[in-house]
Amino acid sequence: MSGRDRTADGPADVAPGPAAHGEPLPDLAGLSHFALLYGGRGQDLGWAMAMLRQAAESKAPLQIAVPGATMRLVREALRPMPRTAFLADMTDLGRNPARLIPAALAFGDQHAGEHVCCLWEPAWPARSAAELREVTRHEALCNLAFSGREMTIVCLYDTSRLSSEVISDAERTHPMVVSSGCQRASASYLGPGQLPAGCDDPFPQPAHDAAFVTFDGHLGPVREFSAGQARAAGLESARARDLVLAVSELAANAIGHAGGGGVVRAWRTAQEMLCQVEDHGHIADPLAGRRRQPADAPGGHGLWLVNRVCDLVERRTGPAGTITRLHMRLRVPASG
Repeated sequence: MSGRDRTADGPADVAPGPAAHGEPLPDLAGLSHFALLYGGRGQDLGWAMAMLRQAAESKAPLQIAVPGATMRLVREALRPMPRTAFLADMTDLGRNPARLIPAALAFGDQHAGEHVCCLWEPAWPARSAAELREVTRHEALCNLAFSGREMTIVCLYDTSRLSSEVISDAERTHPMVVSSGCQRASASYLGPGQLPAGCDDPFPQPAHDAAFVTFDGHLGPVREFSAGQARAAGLESARARDLVLAVSELAANAIGHAGGGGVVRAWRTAQEMLCQVEDHGHIADPLAGRRRQPADAPGGHGLWLVNRVCDLVERRTGPAGTITRLHMRLRVPASG
């Protein structure tokens, strides 16, 4: 297939599909997790578009979450769009990368017994360093979260606009890599759930003028503190409520499971407000907060809600305790 569309940088050519190169597409069976490395202006995306067409022809459910420029190429390749496709803007759905696994699990559950195909583009140049670290964490955890599922996941990485470090981490977190229409096993793949170096480095220190409050069993002071800090930072009322909810859920989790108390710190930058919750608990499950619990399950909802309402959630946890850092943008994020 040869098609044309326009990216943020101008017209884009979609390279011919892999059939033109004699490269077979993956069998739609079991779990496959690919990093597709493509050049700028839409080059080398033919393999992904051919995979989508193959999946559409087999009536496989499609979950497609990519930024706008790539979405235009997808719409061109799949015209007419199959009824089995779910489309989402990745800059919204994946603004917090921790939302992606729950979204894919829910989509898979909606299509139980079918092989689900996902096309994602989780990284773009406008992402912050913290966001890109969480993209890498998400990619590593996919190999745990979807183990045993019938899924093909293809993750797009633009080698002309992303750093070599981001591309290297993509190869470390994906068992398979596609480049120039050819697929290969990743020689640097670390294994399911294994994080590349840097993902668990200590956080940068909070701002020197960060406000803080301690808590030891009562949520009232935590709610009052976080609401006041949100107002002072200028968060819109709905987003301020979301932040209060997230901080309260983390504090409640600490009270219930982590020795009963902790500290909340808050500060802002020119771009965002940050709240940090520190407690003495250890969250041993790397997928905590990335699986939605049934409504009647005892507990387990709080961390999922935190990921839902915040623009970014980072966590460092170990035997000495847990630090969770919440990010709320003061303005709508740019889409790379």
